[in-house]
Amino acid sequence: MKREIQLHSSGSRPCRHGPFWAVIVALAIVLGVSLMINLTAVGLLSGSAKPMADEVGEDEFPAFSEAHSYGSGTTKVVRIWYAGILTRELDGGWLGNFDPVEDCLRQIRAARQDDEVAAILFEVDSPGGEVTAADEIHRELTLFKESREDRRIVVLVHDMAASGGYYVSVPADRILAQPTALVGSIGVILQTLNVQGLSEKIGVTDTTIKSGKNKDMLNPFHPVDPEQLALLQASIDAMYDRFVDLVAAGRRLKKSEVRPLADGRLFTAEEALKHGLIDGIGYWDEAFDETAALLGVDDLYVVTYQIERTFFEQLLGLRSPLPGLRAMFSAATTPRRLYLWKP
Repeated sequence: MKREIQLHSSGSRPCRHGPFWAVIVALAIVLGVSLMINLTAVGLLSGSAKPMADEVGEDEFPAFSEAHSYGSGTTKVVRIWYAGILTRELDGGWLGNFDPVEDCLRQIRAARQDDEVAAILFEVDSPGGEVTAADEIHRELTLFKESREDRRIVVLVHDMAASGGYYVSVPADRILAQPTALVGSIGVILQTLNVQGLSEKIGVTDTTIKSGKNKDMLNPFHPVDPEQLALLQASIDAMYDRFVDLVAAGRRLKKSEVRPLADGRLFTAEEALKHGLIDGIGYWDEAFDETAALLGVDDLYVVTYQIERTFFEQLLGLRSPLPGLRAMFSAATTPRRLYLWKP
């Protein structure tokens, strides 16, 4: 008896190789990703070779490509942004952390070393952040101004220049704020949680081995020690005094005029102008005109700095759409002094 073989209407047998090709595709993806990572690693490692005698350090002399941003004059101005929390701990994707503070510092440094640059138009939108991060940007801007007597800095505040965001603004020759901006919050904060009462209720105990009684200051499982609070308060006061001094110097005010304003409060643009914390209210056009007036010219040639990245670097460097959350979480879990507006 003959065995009949039924065929599909298409006249062919059903394909049974689907799982095989799925495995092949998956392996190809894994190998492709591995190849990209290895190529990136080779590129990074190749940069560690000993430089030639005539080479210059990338960090000492940062290299950027320039893009024409605004204006058609011959006087060159660099437009630099800082937006978000002042921190060195943003998510940088597969390549590690992204350091927006270092990126900003490198741009200011590049502008200082370019003899053609007459001014920096520094745009700020920040609630502040780490004390040292703010101080580093303040210093780099100050070095730019001091590098040549005819160089100028103009700051344009978009939504906010609070605490550290204002700290980095005060080296400017002129500070302008948009009508809806908030400015100020001059002060320092160090904040943590104490869970001693809760831990006793649920039976959680802490064992800390330390070399001295102050090594675990602000231990959340121990009662708050008044002596340790006094030590920390002294540190906060020192950073507060530094903030007040720099504001007074940058805004050409007396410290006795700054201190009543330096209680952490935020000011509207109109209030900030009234108290001398800013020089004017306006938008980009007004900031552009103010920069031209300071330089004594009718028009400017404004450029921005850009880092050229390969496709692989862009792919591996994709970051979280909410990068500030990592910095905020770090500040909450690790007590540190902050020039930060924290409502």
